[in-house]
Amino acid sequence: MFLIPGKVGFCKSAFLFIFVRMSKDLLKYDFGAGVEAFSTEREAKLPYYVVQPHQVHGVEIREVREPMTTREELEGVDALVTNVPGVAISVRTADCIPVLLYDPVHRAVAAVHAGWRGTVQRISQKVICRMRELYGTDAADVVAVIGPGIGPESFQVGQEVADAFAAAGFPMAEILQDCGPKAPTADNPMNGGLHIDLWRANRWLLEQSGVKSIQIAGICTYQNNDRFFSARREGTKCGQIRDGSFFALGKGQKKNRP
Repeated sequence: MFLIPGKVGFCKSAFLFIFVRMSKDLLKYDFGAGVEAFSTEREAKLPYYVVQPHQVHGVEIREVREPMTTREELEGVDALVTNVPGVAISVRTADCIPVLLYDPVHRAVAAVHAGWRGTVQRISQKVICRMRELYGTDAADVVAVIGPGIGPESFQVGQEVADAFAAAGFPMAEILQDCGPKAPTADNPMNGGLHIDLWRANRWLLEQSGVKSIQIAGICTYQNNDRFFSARREGTKCGQIRDGSFFALGKGQKKNRP
């Protein structure tokens, strides 16, 4: 086990840490026995077939029952849920915030793509509601991980984005930092301006839903671009991190083909 401190932008997020197990090109989260959860680093190869949706920065949620479901079958979807052993689900991110959820009581998992638009639309809360409808999930039992994504020091936004969060009822004193006039430098192109903490915004959504166990990787993809893809630094055509979860195969089950 390794303790990985995050690169954080302002003191409100300075306490964020997560315990992880490291393997080659995979950042693995400890959800306990019988379930695997991870984020891939650059150029990592997936250890098995993983169901991935075609995301559109919306709030569509889909339940996955078949282990070989294709991306074409999941058009316009930004969150996946399942309780089927051997089915691996994931979302793709490159600065957007991945949220992985695990209900150990009902043995259900979720993978959520929460960019700023999805966060404003409270996608994490909508997923917990869907898990309650499908599996009887109690938010108090859920274990949540907020994986690598753009950190508050790097997520510089315009006034219209800040206004969208305010209109949606987010605690602006906790998630918004006014860093003064924009003053980009070679070392920090995002210096100055308004900055939003998407890690904390998503944590707040989960807490408002009743989730008690929340871990935050605290790893900024923009600042750690040597390890993770960053659309803001590389452009929208860059690769993407796969953030996923699945139940380990039990005796007699067939492994998904790679």
